[in-house]
Amino acid sequence: MKEKLDITASIVLYNENLEELTKTVDCFLSIPLKKKLYLIDNTPQMCFKGIFNQKDIEYIAVGKNIGFGSAHNKILDILKQTSKFHLILNPDVSFKLGVISNLIKELERNKEIAMIAPKVLFPNGKHQYSCRRYPSISELIARRFAVLKPMFKAVILKGEYRERDLKEPFFAEYITGCFQLYRAEYFVKLNGFDERYFLYMEDVDICKKIDSLGKKKLYFPQEEIVHVLKQGSSKSAKLFLRHTSSAIKYFFKWGF
Repeated sequence: MKEKLDITASIVLYNENLEELTKTVDCFLSIPLKKKLYLIDNTPQMCFKGIFNQKDIEYIAVGKNIGFGSAHNKILDILKQTSKFHLILNPDVSFKLGVISNLIKELERNKEIAMIAPKVLFPNGKHQYSCRRYPSISELIARRFAVLKPMFKAVILKGEYRERDLKEPFFAEYITGCFQLYRAEYFVKLNGFDERYFLYMEDVDICKKIDSLGKKKLYFPQEEIVHVLKQGSSKSAKLFLRHTSSAIKYFFKWGF
């Protein structure tokens, strides 16, 4: 049997900023571990073919936009054979050398942890509040409409664990999907993301699935990453409808 890689990662590509993507790729390739990065291209024109040719990168052209979760799941069979740890990575994330290795050490200390994620910052250094409680319908609606935010401020703050000391690690209900580091065997056992979600809510859903396995998700703020965060559904009617559709599927699956 082929020797396993220390870590694999997958990035789903669609309308990406090439400068941001290159920075993300370079951050991953700098990790001093045996690794492989899978670039999964959802563009019909295979826009990213031939751009990254480093030996630790494998390019996969899907040929059409199949959505976030479905694209990440394209390598599930590969992970069964090759990977100890697997990173779900957004194309607009950067991090310092040592972040991945330190997160892996935490995963290795506790076999009950299926997934770990660091503190997430905006490029200006502000906190993104990436660890959350499972959302209510009222919270999701309030987050999408600025006029409602003052009325639902307490609900939003509670959803972001604002009452906690977020400088300390803890087991969060869910952690947003820009950077999720899994023990690969658990990601495979979960069958990856639920492909009924084209975009949005798949990160919340997979955290629910981790609960169903009896495993945990650790928020670990001793390590930090930077995430640009496009917030597309707040700016695009099409993406807003995608988000709404995913939210409806989520609540029908897990309950209101």
